[in-house]
Amino acid sequence: MVPRNAIARAIWVAWMRARLVGEWLRTGVAYRPLSPEFVADPYPLYRRLRERDPIHRSIFANQVVVSRYADVDRILRDHRTFGNDFRRVTSSEGSLATRKNLTPSMLAQDPPDHTRLRSLVNRAFTPRQVGRMEDYIRATAHSLLDQVAEAREFDLMKAFAVPLPTIVIARMIGVPESDLDRFKVWSDDLARALEPFLSPEEEEKVYRAARQFAAYFTAVIEQRRREPRDDLISRLVEAEDAGDKLTAEETRVMLRLLLTAGNETTTNLIGNGVRALLRHPDQLALLRERPELIPSAVEELLRYDAPVQLNMRVTLRDLELGGLAVREGTLITLLIGSANHDPERFPEPERLDITRSGQPNISFGRGIHHCLGAPLARLEGRIALEVLLERFDRLDFGTRPAKHRPNIVLRGLEHFDVRVG
Repeated sequence: MVPRNAIARAIWVAWMRARLVGEWLRTGVAYRPLSPEFVADPYPLYRRLRERDPIHRSIFANQVVVSRYADVDRILRDHRTFGNDFRRVTSSEGSLATRKNLTPSMLAQDPPDHTRLRSLVNRAFTPRQVGRMEDYIRATAHSLLDQVAEAREFDLMKAFAVPLPTIVIARMIGVPESDLDRFKVWSDDLARALEPFLSPEEEEKVYRAARQFAAYFTAVIEQRRREPRDDLISRLVEAEDAGDKLTAEETRVMLRLLLTAGNETTTNLIGNGVRALLRHPDQLALLRERPELIPSAVEELLRYDAPVQLNMRVTLRDLELGGLAVREGTLITLLIGSANHDPERFPEPERLDITRSGQPNISFGRGIHHCLGAPLARLEGRIALEVLLERFDRLDFGTRPAKHRPNIVLRGLEHFDVRVG
């Protein structure tokens, strides 16, 4: 006998396919972010969206998908019309329940709450504090590669791209090395909350990680109140603006945001970036010849295969967008990866060019929600490339093909074997 849930699933799949066909007939393109083809390479679909229907009404979560640079940039900057509080989303389709049920971070709040929180955390997460980490990041990168020094082939993600930002952000926050393993598990599980479509099992993993994270850091925060140290927890506890301070809950949520954002963006930058360079050996050779181009290369790698592929907003009023009537409470999906490949802004966008200059990429967002950790991610990305090129005269693809994680928002590799010499 066929299980009842299998029958329901088959009916749902048939219904969804029919709706996608209707979407394609209406606009000339269907937005299918859950397809294996999209996960492996989203850029062909991005191109079709830009060319055929740049302001696209999608059946997924009843959202509007925006794909051109100018539109994405404008919406990201306009926080008065497009908000970040997803509790305002009126559609019942899709799976934003995870974001709605967790205590919202600064990233999911609008002014004046966002303004207050950003002002306080800016005082603890300064460029000076980030810059102080350079020697530690470099030493950590070398230490990780020392562990595979005798190997001629290894998984770059497992050995280097994943642990490097985990260790760095743990050090900045003030987590002891003995707790790094569970710290990483929480990071992986909590990062799934950024994805818009989760199964009930995945949602429960997110909630469980959030509870465990909160319990752990409640005790740590109280301890730092009594005995401050030179770490980010202490600076958040001490941060004050005009007599205003972060509550214990706000501090925990801020640490949760820094944990997930501080890990995932840099991990994906390193993995995606090295893979892009290996696929363009002329650019890798140029980088070896001219290492002073590494900062420029980091910017181009951020553009070429962005670690964060999309951002989301919710409309705060009824409006018209590209001739499309959009109701208040509608979810707007902003395709960062597509904007970074818009030929109106980037000539020959499919070509990797580490000497590219001019229009900046949009990978860290725009406006009031511009990524707080962008300087740290850029610093770690630069050091990672410097150390890899210093340690290995030869860097090439390994035996096993690289595999992407099944994500929509955070584009990164599950495994990526490299051969070195």
